[in-house]
Amino acid sequence: MRKTRSTARKRPLADLLTGWAAVFGLVVLGVLCPATAQAQSSSVLATGLHISDGRVLEGNGNDFVMRGVNHAHTWYPGETQSLADIKALGANTVRVVLADGHRWSANSAADVADVIAQCKANRLICVLEVHDTTGYGEDSAAGTLDEAADYWIGLKDVLAGQENYIMINIGNEPWGNTNPDGWTAPTIAAIQKLRNAGFQHTIMVDAPNWGQDWQGVMRANAQSVYDADTTGNLLFSIHMYSVFDTAQEITDYLNAFVDAGLPIVIGEFGGPADQYGDPDEDTMMATAEQLKLGYLAWSWSGNTDPILDLAINFDPTQLSSWGQRIFNGANGIAQTSKEATIYAGGDPDDTQAPTTPGTPTASSVTATSAALTWTAATDNVGVTGYDIVRVSGGSETTIAASTTNTVTVTGLTAETAYTFAVYAHDAAGNRSARSATVNVTTGSTPTGTCSVGYRVVGEWPGGFQGEISIGNTGTTAVSGWKLAFTFADGQTVSNMWGGTPSQSGGTVSVTPASYTSTIPAGGSVTVGFIGSKGATNTAPTAFTLNGSTCATT
Repeated sequence: MRKTRSTARKRPLADLLTGWAAVFGLVVLGVLCPATAQAQSSSVLATGLHISDGRVLEGNGNDFVMRGVNHAHTWYPGETQSLADIKALGANTVRVVLADGHRWSANSAADVADVIAQCKANRLICVLEVHDTTGYGEDSAAGTLDEAADYWIGLKDVLAGQENYIMINIGNEPWGNTNPDGWTAPTIAAIQKLRNAGFQHTIMVDAPNWGQDWQGVMRANAQSVYDADTTGNLLFSIHMYSVFDTAQEITDYLNAFVDAGLPIVIGEFGGPADQYGDPDEDTMMATAEQLKLGYLAWSWSGNTDPILDLAINFDPTQLSSWGQRIFNGANGIAQTSKEATIYAGGDPDDTQAPTTPGTPTASSVTATSAALTWTAATDNVGVTGYDIVRVSGGSETTIAASTTNTVTVTGLTAETAYTFAVYAHDAAGNRSARSATVNVTTGSTPTGTCSVGYRVVGEWPGGFQGEISIGNTGTTAVSGWKLAFTFADGQTVSNMWGGTPSQSGGTVSVTPASYTSTIPAGGSVTVGFIGSKGATNTAPTAFTLNGSTCATT
């Protein structure tokens, strides 16, 4: 997986095929079958968040299903505003990357206490993890689970009393692909070390094989590891990237734990394809929703390879296509997240709801998406976000969330009529009346043999750098092409490389440079540019190549 400052490595294809035979043969052998693997039912429960009958519950017994993202706090300690931004987009949980000092500078007790306080202020459940253990046994720089356990024990004064609000993820991906059977004993030892030190928190443990368990070690040993926790408050975490590129692999793995009554969460997952495969994030999210399992997407922003950035440059108004999928897509955070009931009530002194937002207007409508904009609501304290709903007859469904008065709704069906409306809410949970509705009919499915990826590389006041990747999905080369798209917010192109721009109003046409004039079958070319912008910088959502509509990536 391409993760910020992570050294996670993939295995060769031959290992993949062998590994899958091991993983998915386990059901046949009877591993994790309900007859032999019943979840422990203990009278010694954690003070707050705890496990019961294979489910994560709050201290009051309410079911809690994590819907959130990962945030690389240890490498970006100045980006704590991200917690508020993640919450405003609808998340109920954030997994926070920390370091114990083995590989990266340790996060201090004061820093961790501040992270917990900010999670609580933003009404988020906080999963704290040590990243230094990543790939132990294969990456020589990685630390051990025992060292990570010592770090948590050193923070006990900060963590004690926070059992309603935090979980402790002992160590990230604590074993590589070399001898992954070695994962089981140190995992049990680290759990018992924390319990012997008096920790009552729910503890989360990551799988070996860089978190993806493709050799089935965690799956085969889950019951014995779970039984080693005398409190029964242990949660297993599987990371799903290119190993999990088919629906069957995903459903088999998750159902094996559910059928055995053992608790599991998708602690990290990605969607963009890489050289090892194309993760099936749609099945991951749909299955998690069906089984009421938590998921935490990787990651908010700041990845070395920005393809996995949910927000570009930590800006919540600039979600990538991956970010739009996670927050606003089918089975996404906006649709399925429910705030932990420990935060119910908000500020009792603020009972005034925001004013009603203006009627949305639609623009940049494609076969699968539409941009909506509305007049902002006002509030006596402050509007913190908006809920976008689809209205159908007398019912409505939340389909997106936004911290500003604009959003791009994705995952729509071509040639279909939709009705949308907007609510505003404030920090105390007060919600406005619903706005008037807007009707939108999506366009036709793209007919061209082309794909276009658009991203903002960087921004500054009044300007930005953009990049457009133009792919040829056909079987013959494309020469002498012309790309066309429209900016919605008055952006203008001032300089371009890889192509020559022509602009009239918001409509931009691009012809190739000599070195990009031919796009081979199955290949792509890239065009970069410098542009000017105002306060908003909405990405174009529809592109044509030589007059044919392109798919967007």
